[in-house]
This record gives sequence, C-alpha cells and structure tokens, in this order.
Amino acid sequence: MSGLDLLLWAVLPYVALTMFVVGHVWRYRYDKFGWTTRSSQLYESRLLRIGSPLFHFGILVVLLGHIGGLVIPKSWTEAAGISEAAYHVTAVALGTVAGVCTLAGLAILVYRRRTVGPVFTATTRNDKLMYAVLTLTIVLGLAATVLANLAGDGYDYRTTISPWFRSVFALSPRPALMAGAPVLFKLHALSALALFAIWPFTRLVHMLTAPIGYLTRPYVVYRSRDVARTRPARRGWTA
Repeated sequence: MSGLDLLLWAVLPYVALTMFVVGHVWRYRYDKFGWTTRSSQLYESRLLRIGSPLFHFGILVVLLGHIGGLVIPKSWTEAAGISEAAYHVTAVALGTVAGVCTLAGLAILVYRRRTVGPVFTATTRNDKLMYAVLTLTIVLGLAATVLANLAGDGYDYRTTISPWFRSVFALSPRPALMAGAPVLFKLHALSALALFAIWPFTRLVHMLTAPIGYLTRPYVVYRSRDVARTRPARRGWTA
C-alpha cells in the first residue's frame, strides 16, 4: 500500500464526509430560503414528465442496491439463506437496469436544462458542476458493473470495497482493502466522494428534506367576493 492509497482511502473519505455534514449545517443556517429544488416545472413540463420519473425511480433502486451491497455484510445474506450466486445475479440485473434508467433520465433532464432557455438561466454554476459529477459517478458505476460482471469474470466487491466502506464509518479505516480493487471501482468511489463533498452546495439538499410541515400547517381559506356588496374602487387622485 502506497502513501497515495493512504491519502485516497483513509484521509479523503473523512474530508468528504466533513464537508457533507458541515456544509449542510452551514447551508441550513445561512441559506435556509435557498434550501429548495428551485423547481422549473413552470418553464417546461413535457420532458420533465419523462426524465424525472426515470431518474428518481432509477436512482432510488441504485441507492437501495448500494445500501444492501455496502452496508449489509456478506455473512448476513448467507445466514438468511441467500446464496452468493443468487445475490450476484439479482444485484447485477437490478443494478444494470436501474443504472440505465437513471442515466437515461439524467440525460433527458440535462438536455432539457441545456436547451430550454429559462431553465438554463435558472441553473447555478454549482448545479452545473453537480450534474457533471453526478453523471460521471453514474457512468463509472454502470461501466464497472457491466465490464466486471457481464463482460468479464466478475468481481466480488463485498470482500474488499464493502468492508472498507464499513471501516470508514467505524472510524477504523482499512485502505489496504481498496488498494487492489479494479480501477473502475476506484474511480467510481472517488467520484462518489466528490459528489458528497459538493452535495450541500447544490440542489441535492432537497433529498434530505421531508415535507412534514405540510401535515400540521393551517388550511388556506379562500373566500369568493360578493359582487353585489363590493364598493367601487376609489380614485387614486382628486381634481
């Protein structure tokens, strides 16, 4: 293990996590009114109706797959009666389909944001960077899955990357586990760390917000105007 491996897999993860946590606290304290998706549905809805469901449902499956693969140890699934072959086939199949859907939805959303004038104008520089890093992360993850598992002999990331991931959160990082991982998996992990680092400063903050306030806020009361009893408006000036 080299010094670069130590820097990338033992130091950089904590830098990214610190920026993720501290950045959200800062954003909530000093930019609370900017904590929004900055919805652009009023500007264009046809492409949004296609791209948004594709992206959001796809990324949800990808997220659940990563939680299952990185957080849940291999021994737990085997104890539950799920064989390694069954887990591998299910993970690769769902991951590939979800990755394609996510990438297709993201491509439509980026095309919409670039070609619809008002939507492009409402896009900040931070969000442009976010779209680039997010696209790179998804492409690298999909490429790693396809090339390693469908086109190659397969790679069992649950014996290396998953234990490294858990060791970071256990505050006992094991960078040696990542030293021998395939290049595509390393690049995918690094791009994900970059995404987490810039996350608090982009529209992605809306993923951490639940609209609980809608359940308790008072109703908005609308009353119709009684035309018969409405007095004529006063003139704004007098002669």
